[in-house]
Amino acid sequence: MSRTLRALMVLFVLASCGGGNGYGTAPRNLDHACAILNERPEYARAFRATERRWGVPAHVQMATIYQESKFISDARTPFRWTLGVIPTGRVSSAYGYSQALDGTWEEYQRETGRFGARRTDIADATDFMGWYMAKSNQSLGIPLTDARNQYLAYHDGRTGFARGSHNSKPWLLRVADSVESRSQTYRAQLGTCSLGRGLI
Repeated sequence: MSRTLRALMVLFVLASCGGGNGYGTAPRNLDHACAILNERPEYARAFRATERRWGVPAHVQMATIYQESKFISDARTPFRWTLGVIPTGRVSSAYGYSQALDGTWEEYQRETGRFGARRTDIADATDFMGWYMAKSNQSLGIPLTDARNQYLAYHDGRTGFARGSHNSKPWLLRVADSVESRSQTYRAQLGTCSLGRGLI
């Protein structure tokens, strides 16, 4: 391998790692809601604001974010590769805590007037999630407390959910069951800590 190519590869790896200020990193313990909130108290403020505005409970928001991005603010989908070595773009435009697609994010910004909203900001990401789930509640009748079916509509889109596209995807049904289970775990945990009790 040439020295120039090796230097370019090192530069690419370093650039993709980002800075050392914690940006893009997940909380240390994702299995306990209170540990997440204790490490990132700004999350509690975001969850509370979204619940007040849209009615989506904090534990539903948290379980969905866990599934979508593992609480990594700048999460992206993986690259597609040609011949196993040439990157040809990402699997989708999903980005940020909520893994919102470009088009859906732009629709959210237009409808809410939040043109400065960023997918890497927890308050904006949860507000987006609340907006999306409230629309699923209005158009599909999915309760805001139903983490499983809200996730299915979130993943496959409301049109896909209405068509039942998720029913032909056993893997997705398993994931949705996992989201529901984590949601209930988070709900129980939130009742055990001061930051969490204000969210249930």
